[in-house]
Amino acid sequence: MADPTGFLKYGRQGPARRPVPLRLRDWKEVYEPFEEQDTRKQAARCMDCGIPFCHQGCPLGNIIPEWNDLVRTGKWQEASDRLHATNNFPEFTGRLCPAPCEGACVLGIGDDPVAIKLVEQEIADRAIADGYGLEPRPAELSTDRTVAVIGSGPAGLAAAQQLARAGHAVTVYERDQRIGGLMRYGIPEFKMDRDVLDARLTQMSAEGIDFVTGVNVGVDLTVEELRERFDAVVIATGATVARELTVDGRELQGVHLAMDYLVQQNEVCEGTRDQVEISAEGKRVVIIGGGDTGADCYGTALRQNAASVTQLDIHVQPPATRSPATPWPTYPLMLRISAAHEEGGERVFGVNSTSIAGENGHVTGLNLVEGKRIPGSFIPTEGTEFHLDADLILIALGFTGPEQEGLLDGLGVAMSSRGTIVRDANYMTDVPGVFVAGDAGRGQSLIVWAIAEGRSAAAGVDAYLAGQSFLPDPVPPTAAALR
Repeated sequence: MADPTGFLKYGRQGPARRPVPLRLRDWKEVYEPFEEQDTRKQAARCMDCGIPFCHQGCPLGNIIPEWNDLVRTGKWQEASDRLHATNNFPEFTGRLCPAPCEGACVLGIGDDPVAIKLVEQEIADRAIADGYGLEPRPAELSTDRTVAVIGSGPAGLAAAQQLARAGHAVTVYERDQRIGGLMRYGIPEFKMDRDVLDARLTQMSAEGIDFVTGVNVGVDLTVEELRERFDAVVIATGATVARELTVDGRELQGVHLAMDYLVQQNEVCEGTRDQVEISAEGKRVVIIGGGDTGADCYGTALRQNAASVTQLDIHVQPPATRSPATPWPTYPLMLRISAAHEEGGERVFGVNSTSIAGENGHVTGLNLVEGKRIPGSFIPTEGTEFHLDADLILIALGFTGPEQEGLLDGLGVAMSSRGTIVRDANYMTDVPGVFVAGDAGRGQSLIVWAIAEGRSAAAGVDAYLAGQSFLPDPVPPTAAALR
């Protein structure tokens, strides 16, 4: 049973961030270590509600009150077992998930919600440090059935681990040179050290999963060869087609997609590239897009010693606290300040790009107008046009869906009007034996949804191959598509 007065005795607290001048000089994670006793106090704030709405907020169905109470009483290994029962990679979500569970926390109705994400990361990191969080769990028996997983992001890795533990022979194909997908090539190192990812991959290799890199399935490995070699296929390629900015001047030098920019710096940090071709050093940087990818560009540009950084958001500035438009237990609309945003630079809300200015083929600035975003459009405010000087413009407007050329065209899977892959209640496409998980079927979303979909798709594959499945199936694809 939870401490009935814990939420009265302790306020919400989290780890301190490293001093800004220090962290801008390296690419290390921004947070300082958090003491065990302080974590236990944060876990004690959980009220073990009769109806734990945090479950509803978490796509994985994490049993949050149970592992909170185990942490409160110092039972760390039991807490890890309970956490890993629903989440393959809590060390990833503890760092990268925006914590919709906290938005649904009952304590959040009248107080600051429980620091669920913090406790989750501390459980995962302690389990790894103490040696019991990454113990391989290979299957006891083999089914002699083979599965190919295309893509090594969180959805693909979750599906692969679940299927391997069910006894299937799993091969993960990745067209890049290293495994990890967006977690390796898109997420900056200051948000997640790559040692965290590599440690989990070592565990998965020990469980019998075969990782094959540098292979573009549908090109280097034909669809015919793929279907001949494997009994089932899971498409987990993500939604990698970037949403473009369609204004005059887009073709100018110095205007780049966010992911082209981020990937280069991550490769330099990993030592697989000598230097970046797109650098913010000494430049006036403008980032178009107010989401997480834009914030990743923001922190990266500051670490590259940009002269200035400005992030633009088409939406008006959200309130500092939960908006009445998103009442509890929905995910709250409110102003979110990432670690990067406190490191310098400027954020501008309620603006839309009208054209990009340039001279001699290179960008010199961006023309904008103030206004209000409405569904499907933007209403400009007359007389509010203005200009921002810029030497580097980064487009971070999200992603529209998976790439179709090659693999998807070759398989002939049906596509939705949203540009995503159509799937049934078991995550199978209209091509028998071909399944889809994560952003490729759902559209651009969160890491926690990707892991949940990977787990559910694995249950669908297992049932297809074995006739039934005992693997967890946390989220139906129909519900996912509506969120």
